[in-house]
Amino acid sequence: MIDISIIFKLAAIGIIITIVCQVLKKSDREDVATVVSIVGLVVALSVAATMIGDLFSLIQELFGGY
Repeated sequence: MIDISIIFKLAAIGIIITIVCQVLKKSDREDVATVVSIVGLVVALSVAATMIGDLFSLIQELFGGY
């Protein structure tokens, strides 16, 4: 079963990355802000990938596949 806390984790990651990027852009550190946004994207995608993997294993278990 997919837990609602994962959605909150993704939202928190997005909010934190947005705030950090805005602070860095205001302090003329756009290169670091770009790196931070890419790292945030990778982290969010890895969380989503684990969710998709869990979904596929649930579907496989549901249909009795190997």
